[in-house]
Amino acid sequence: IGPEGRCFEKMEPTNVHRIYHDTIYGVPAKSDNELFERLMLEVNQAGLSWTTILNKKENFRKAYDGFDLKIVANYSETDRERLMNDAGIIRNRLKINAAIHNANVILELQKEHGSFKNWLDSHHPLTKEEWVKLFKKQFKFTGGEIVNEFMLSTGYLKGAHVESCACYEKALQHHPAWNS
Repeated sequence: IGPEGRCFEKMEPTNVHRIYHDTIYGVPAKSDNELFERLMLEVNQAGLSWTTILNKKENFRKAYDGFDLKIVANYSETDRERLMNDAGIIRNRLKINAAIHNANVILELQKEHGSFKNWLDSHHPLTKEEWVKLFKKQFKFTGGEIVNEFMLSTGYLKGAHVESCACYEKALQHHPAWNS
């Protein structure tokens, strides 16, 4: 959603915000690796512009092995240094450590619940505040805005699209409860 809560309908189709808005934002993730990717992109955005993250999205995918949870969870000190030296991503040790920690947390949640998505579903619906509290118990680098945007992005919180947005009806197909 852009300034004053309006969607990006007037932006060029090739604009990174428009592409993200029209194809990803508010749409459920297809896999736990995709959920992990969305969470880690939000973590990396903290303190930076979303444009920077969207422009580096493919670099993140490459640097973090396609956000494969099992691979990232087993990163070594050598991998941490490789990431710290990768100019294509955000080189912040706390964010890199959070990615590795959070991958391990998700693997544990998979053991307990079958998948990260099942864990999310088992808590749904919650308010933003309840999600933030829950995430802070489990994950690193998950403050209020990070959790809010992650939950909006994945459709667990309503509000990714305003009713006047062309994507709103499409989002309702994924989230019929938004109508209630």
